[in-house]
Amino acid sequence: MSVLLLTLVIVGAAAVVGDAAEKTHRARSSGHGGFGKSGEPGQSPQDQDFSATAPAKDGNAYTPRRTEENARIGAVFEKDDHGAHFCTASVVQSPGRNMLITAAHCAFDADSGQPVNDLVFAPGYRSGDGPTGLWKVSKVVVDDRWAKSQDEDLDVAFLVLDQKGGKDIQDVLGGNTLGIDRGFDNKVKITGYPSSRDTPISCQNRTTKFSDTQLRIQCTDLEDGTSGSPWLADYDPKSHTGTVIGVLGGHEGGGDQDDVSYAAYFDDDIAKLYRHAQDED
Repeated sequence: MSVLLLTLVIVGAAAVVGDAAEKTHRARSSGHGGFGKSGEPGQSPQDQDFSATAPAKDGNAYTPRRTEENARIGAVFEKDDHGAHFCTASVVQSPGRNMLITAAHCAFDADSGQPVNDLVFAPGYRSGDGPTGLWKVSKVVVDDRWAKSQDEDLDVAFLVLDQKGGKDIQDVLGGNTLGIDRGFDNKVKITGYPSSRDTPISCQNRTTKFSDTQLRIQCTDLEDGTSGSPWLADYDPKSHTGTVIGVLGGHEGGGDQDDVSYAAYFDDDIAKLYRHAQDED
């Protein structure tokens, strides 16, 4: 891909309010209105019959336990947590200690040409409870080419969060590193938040090459709401870090089947976007 200018889109974060009568999120052809594996408005979360046990056989979804690793992955809502969660994001290390990574189609409305301006993040969310509460997104950073044409190879966004209680999110939860040019064959764990569930699901398997710019994986039940889920490799419990080598998105917004998913390959373009997000933070 040719190197073009990157665009930093700055969002004025809306205040988090507690009124249960606030509106649900709006439908979009991009943004999150059913594009790829982002969620549809009005879905009612309900737990399914995944037992919270040890990881299932490769490629099969399971309900993960609460762990330090899973705590830095969370559900994305619009404005507050009274509506349905529609995407997934996770903490990635940055000098500002305040950054998330997700899919661009979760955070940018292609119809209006503007970012979704009132996103909040609920890390470790389960059954209506986020252990560290809601974190407001103050900035959305996407590549200019994705903003203009929804280039599926650039379906990645970095989100900058406001502090909460005088602390940055990385101070509270830690963060994973960003993996660039890691190749197409990696054992990864994907954890995401289907809009139909009130708990996360995880799946482990090996990635394969779909194209020179896209990864592919077979994992069951990665349905609407899992867009933006991190593809985490090499988690080390001693250092408390793993490496995000992709986020669910890219081809067909992450795929039109629940059991097959995609991610844009993290190459120099994603590395430049990451540096640009740091520079503008």
